[in-house]
Amino acid sequence: MKILYHHRIASKDGQYVHVEELSNAFIEQGHELIFVAPSINQKTKFGHDGGIVTKLKKLLPQALYEMLELSYSIWIFIKLAVAIKTFKPDFIYERYNLYQPAGIWASKLFNIPIMLEVNAPLVYERRKYSGLALTWLATKIERYTWQNATHTLPVSRVLADYLIKAGVKEKNITVIHNGVNKHFLESLTPITSHEDKEEIIIGFVGFIHRWHGLDKAIEAIAKHKKKSLKLICIGDGDILPELKQQAENLGIKEKVIFTGLLNRKQTLEQIKQFDIALQPNVTHYASPLKLFEYMAVGCLIIAPDCDNIKEILTDESALLFNKNVKSDFVVKLNCAVEKFNTLINKRFEGRESLNRNSFIWQENTKNIVNIIENKPRDIE
Repeated sequence: MKILYHHRIASKDGQYVHVEELSNAFIEQGHELIFVAPSINQKTKFGHDGGIVTKLKKLLPQALYEMLELSYSIWIFIKLAVAIKTFKPDFIYERYNLYQPAGIWASKLFNIPIMLEVNAPLVYERRKYSGLALTWLATKIERYTWQNATHTLPVSRVLADYLIKAGVKEKNITVIHNGVNKHFLESLTPITSHEDKEEIIIGFVGFIHRWHGLDKAIEAIAKHKKKSLKLICIGDGDILPELKQQAENLGIKEKVIFTGLLNRKQTLEQIKQFDIALQPNVTHYASPLKLFEYMAVGCLIIAPDCDNIKEILTDESALLFNKNVKSDFVVKLNCAVEKFNTLINKRFEGRESLNRNSFIWQENTKNIVNIIENKPRDIE
């Protein structure tokens, strides 16, 4: 099929990884893609924050910046119209963003189906984490965009409930979780008990914020000084100096490694070394990309028992801690360290569930194409 892929990602981070994996899977299966998207992330290193876009967001009054976001949709609509006229796509695939109704306008004008991937309820998210000035307008446009898509593709069932509450019909919703590349999965060696390992490696990937609770992980490791442990933290964050100082104060500086930002290939190579993987916290609607890579490698995963995580992991495939009990994360981490070799079944089940639940990028694209091939154009 001919697919017009539309997104507004200027940064080069986890969002970019999602776009890259999905688009490569489409191409691998013989589909033809063109993009209407910022070109800046093609020219920058992993971890780039979006450049001028991020600077404008910091400098301008919030309401003015949001009006610029909305006006940008006019320019995007023109670009989409030109692309549709020249490329003649079978459908538009769009990654939802706030103040971005241009894809819906193009879909309606040219009578082309639009598949809308939804990764977050952005009105809620921006109000909570970065602020939103024109909430009434943002809410109206978000509902308009969600309701008028041919089909919506939220990444979790929790997120699907947001769509339903906003008025999207259940028949126009299919939950498609994130996943892992099947070639990466097939390249990995079988899981073993690692009884001959001299050192257990605990790993974390992500932008390191205070709410991740990595200070608790460092405290827990300090209590196992006789065990050969290492904590590898991949990513950047404003609390890194504090965490480094904490490790030094506890006498385990050599056991805690902060790699800083790594590119995609380097990150995957590091994850392959992980024995225990940490998902200390997560938004309640997300489908964390790194979680699927932890599963693929065969890590013993420690994650919160919130509903969106339980769509992916179970007590059979991970150590799930009670998010409402502050000490439970450390309890589960201590359990993982002390009983690592006896918990091999959880690691095996985590990897097996990837195929069983189709948490594979290539399967995601097959599902998307199957939906569009079998769905009538019946937006009401």
